[in-house]
Amino acid sequence: MQIRSNLRQLAESRGVSVREIARAIDYRFESVRKMYNNEMERYPRDLLEKLCGYFNVTPAELLVSVDDT
Repeated sequence: MQIRSNLRQLAESRGVSVREIARAIDYRFESVRKMYNNEMERYPRDLLEKLCGYFNVTPAELLVSVDDT
C-alpha cells in the first residue's frame, strides 16, 4: 500500500495551476509542485492544512491510499 497525493485531481477539477495554488496558500512553489507530481516523500503538516483549507477537503480526500500490487 502506498500513500499518494490527490492534489493533481483536485487542481484539475477546479481548473487551477500549481503556481496559482502556491500563490493562493502562500507556500513554496517547489513543494506544491512535488506534491502535485507525487514526488514528495514527507508531507509537511502546514502544507496539508493549507491545501485542505484551500480546497475545502479533509486530509483523507487530499491523500489517498493505493494498493501497489
